[in-house]
Amino acid sequence: MRFIVLVKGDKESEAGVLPDEKMLAEMTKYNEDAAKAGILLGAEGLAPSSAGALIRFSGNERTVIEGPFGKPEELIAGFWLIQANSRDEAIDWVKQAPNPFPDRESEIEIRQVYDTDDLGAGMTPELREKEKRLAEQMAQNARR
Repeated sequence: MRFIVLVKGDKESEAGVLPDEKMLAEMTKYNEDAAKAGILLGAEGLAPSSAGALIRFSGNERTVIEGPFGKPEELIAGFWLIQANSRDEAIDWVKQAPNPFPDRESEIEIRQVYDTDDLGAGMTPELREKEKRLAEQMAQNARR
């Protein structure tokens, strides 16, 4: 099972305040431990929404909204992609993570990532084959 682990932002992360050396060292140690345990698939911090854009879809129309957008506590400051045997195992790993904002309260959200088998009858054998080829292409892209 794969899980996306979302570090919720706050006013400081949205202001572009970067983690200090101590926090970066703690996160690096946690990431190293997770990688050695075979659960870590990816981990990244995100720039504030002021550097981003939001694309609003309405039928065939697309509207670009320049950042910043949203309330800071509703935005994502970073993420991990992990694989675990269960939701409980994912929770146990996240409970070991350093507090991303050690001088204040913070939240980390865990959401299971759907696999092809989770998508029901709409995922036809032809679409499964296309998804398999796409996964192979993404793996090649990651090695570049």
